[in-house]
This record gives sequence, C-alpha cells and structure tokens, in this order.
Amino acid sequence: MCAAICVDSETGLIEPARQCPSPNQDQRPDGSAVELIVLHGISLPPGEFGGSHIEQLFTNCLDWDCHPYFDTIRGLEVSAHLLIRRDAELIQFVPFTRRAWHAGASRFRGRTGCNDFAIGIELEGSDDIPYDDRQYVMLAAVARALFSAYPGISARRIAAHSDIAPGRKTDPGPAFDWLRLYDGLSVAAPGPDAATPNTR
Repeated sequence: MCAAICVDSETGLIEPARQCPSPNQDQRPDGSAVELIVLHGISLPPGEFGGSHIEQLFTNCLDWDCHPYFDTIRGLEVSAHLLIRRDAELIQFVPFTRRAWHAGASRFRGRTGCNDFAIGIELEGSDDIPYDDRQYVMLAAVARALFSAYPGISARRIAAHSDIAPGRKTDPGPAFDWLRLYDGLSVAAPGPDAATPNTR
C-alpha cells in the first residue's frame, strides 16, 4: 500500500494522500528549511477512533456541542501536515512548504518554535492504546519519502510531541513503539544523522 508514496518538494504535497486543506496554516519564516518530523497522537473524543471529528477540528468545522469533551477545546485552531488513520489512510491538511500549527510552545536541541522548521504527523491513536500495524508501515514509508525530498530530515530528526514540549504534552505516548518505527526506516538509505538513531 506504500510503494508509490512520493513527495513533491516544490509543492509540498504527498501522493497518494487525500487532500483536506486546513485554514490553520501560514508561511514558514524566510530561510527556514524543513529539518524535523514531529509525531503526534490524536483521537476525538479521546480513546475513540473513526469518524470525521479530527478532520473537522483541523478545518475549524467541529461542532463543539456534540460531545462534552469538545467543550474543553472549544475555539482551538490547530492543524498538522498529515494524519495517518488507523487503517493507514493518509490525509494531508497543510503542504510541507507551509507552517502547520501543531507543535505550540516547543524546543528541539535548543531551538525554539518547532512549527517553523518541522513537519507535523498525527497518528490516530491514544497514549495507552497500541497503534495499528498498518500505521507503522505507512509512517515508515512517509518518513522515507520525506528524507528523500528534504535532506535536512533523518532518523535522528524525528521527535515525539512529548520530546519537544515536555511536561505539556505526552503524545504519541508509551503505546508508540519507536523501535518498530526504526526497523521500518532501516530499509532506507541513511540520512546525515542516521548513524545512531534515538532509542526510547
């Protein structure tokens, strides 16, 4: 299912993702190269999978009154570049050439404002529920395509949301198997930082 994944570095689009444009995006600062992938976990309502609530949130169309939890995030304007659903469906909300609003207050290796230079990938899931096998296959394929399109990204430049916003965020959580991701990446040619990947 992942053999034909391709990233156009000029347009910032990935195929064969379904496009679902989010208004929650803007220009990256001048001179900001793409140098990081940030992994997130999301389910709406928490712990429930399927349905269109994530897409509605990222496109500012969520009915805040249709579930009690939604009142706690009322008015939130967020997005990510990609969502990988439980069945590995790939949805793109923001081109990689533009800044998605996913990281918030954040720091990576002493550099603040990760939205400026990161690609945000959401996995439909929860901190304490195992992610689906198909999501790991798709994520590894997407990451390899991003490595090819953006040489500043490598296996050493993939971080959890909890890594860049410790104490504030916990996703993708302990249920995410980092070693499994690295195993999936091992078939790719190593990037500039790939000699000693992080282990968690």
